[in-house]
Amino acid sequence: MTLSYADAIDYLYGLINYEVQRPERYAPDVVSLERPRALLAALGNPQERYPCLHLTGTKGKGSVSAMCASVLRAAGLRVGLYSSPHLQDFRERIRVNDALIAPELLASLVERVQPYVARLAGLTWFEVVTALAFMAFAEESVDIAVIEVGLGGRLDATNVLRAPLTTTVTSLSYDHTHLLGKTLPEIAFEKAGIFKRGVPAISAPQPPEALAVLERIAAERGAPLTVVGRDVPFEIGAGDEFGQFFHFSEGDLRGTYWTPLLGAHQALNGAVALATLDQARKAGVPISPEALRDGLAQVNWPGRLEVVRRAPYLLLDAAHNAASAERLREALQSIFNVPERRLILIFGAFTDKDVNGMFRALLPIADQLILMQPISPRAYSTDELMELARQAGFTGPLHSRPAACDALALAEQLAGAQDVICATGSLSVVGELRSVLGLEIGRAAYLDERAVQLRQKSLPVGRV
Repeated sequence: MTLSYADAIDYLYGLINYEVQRPERYAPDVVSLERPRALLAALGNPQERYPCLHLTGTKGKGSVSAMCASVLRAAGLRVGLYSSPHLQDFRERIRVNDALIAPELLASLVERVQPYVARLAGLTWFEVVTALAFMAFAEESVDIAVIEVGLGGRLDATNVLRAPLTTTVTSLSYDHTHLLGKTLPEIAFEKAGIFKRGVPAISAPQPPEALAVLERIAAERGAPLTVVGRDVPFEIGAGDEFGQFFHFSEGDLRGTYWTPLLGAHQALNGAVALATLDQARKAGVPISPEALRDGLAQVNWPGRLEVVRRAPYLLLDAAHNAASAERLREALQSIFNVPERRLILIFGAFTDKDVNGMFRALLPIADQLILMQPISPRAYSTDELMELARQAGFTGPLHSRPAACDALALAEQLAGAQDVICATGSLSVVGELRSVLGLEIGRAAYLDERAVQLRQKSLPVGRV
């Protein structure tokens, strides 16, 4: 019997899903590479049929992955991109040339994998989905794939890759500390687990104690390590509400680049992407200077300081730890003139996140705080968030609107044309609001400036 797409999704969500309920421990007896290795071996090891770039980190790994995939597409290659989690639709996780996996292909792959899953006890949702991604890229005959780690690195299902072209660690900070460790050296140890013998490793600038661990493990594995900002100079250029410039100073990649992803932190991510792609070029991947510039300028990555309206500004940002909230605050101040402009903050978060750290970064610049509750068993209730906000010293107006549609409606009532509405705290918050707004799944609003402007309160349709 041919499986339908709906049945395939139902089947997947019936598996053990640590995105819904986190494991109590991040250890080999709970999260194991042996299960995904056995599954992929039974499937003929599809992940070995094309070269891969493998990326991990706490902040920026999704953006860097999207940048790399965009450049590789601009180079004329057929590119697979595996990322997680998704914002609105499961199919966002598995893309070929930026197109979401077709429902029919996904259903077919699930049907093929089911008998093997039945014979291998304990396979988790993410392990099976990772296998499906590798199968899809083989089925679609990709030239290269960009593979983003789901959690950590050392024990992540994506770490079945034996010989990627490169391994990359983006900026490290505190997240998933109950699983990955409560110190940066512990977190760095888990992330460095993707380093492979003889495979070039790239790292963003890191705190000294984290970098020391990356350097030690790279040396132990004979993985030549390039640290952006130390071995590869770059400079943050000008940025505004439309994009960010940065200057790269390494070899024949030297030059000025622009990305539509907003904020100075995206200059760093761009430099990490270029350093990663430079190693891919040295491994024989054909990437021209034009592809580098065009790919960075065309990158499609929704939900990262995404401007979906300009009067008032409506911004969606998936910051979900203290460090990313600090980057968001810096961007709100430098690009959008907060607090000179009033900030109406929509916020929702999961119970395993550092809400106090996020509140320390964002509440001092917020004029109004609207609390929502993402649709997840891991989400804080708005009552719980309200108490945390008061404990953090917020004295401004507080509003409880658990549903995304109600939170957005209230924000729009409160905001004048010169104000800023920003929704953040969780990818789920961003995904739910994108659905309420009717935004195209998997496509950033900034790629269509006319559509962004048509959402402005002050501009009637037809007067852009």
